Amino acid sequence: MSHFHNGMPAELITAEWKKSARSNSQGQCVEMAALEDGQVAVRNSRFPGGPALVYTRPEIEAMILGAKDGDFDHLLG
Repeated sequence: MSHFHNGMPAELITAEWKKSARSNSQGQCVEMAALEDGQVAVRNSRFPGGPALVYTRPEIEAMILGAKDGDFDHLLG
């Protein structure tokens, strides 16, 4: 099993990066990938080889459910 850590190079060999269908055409997107140990990596699509942040599944679930509930709507202006 691999060891993943925050700030690691985002070129994870087995990662299948996905971005939201709501992403814009200028490539300014956040991409996420499920890792083999159940964690989730997040990277900036403009810098695919740049650092990836790695989160546990409960951390990602809290963020996604919070976004669905509108917890971050204040960030949209």
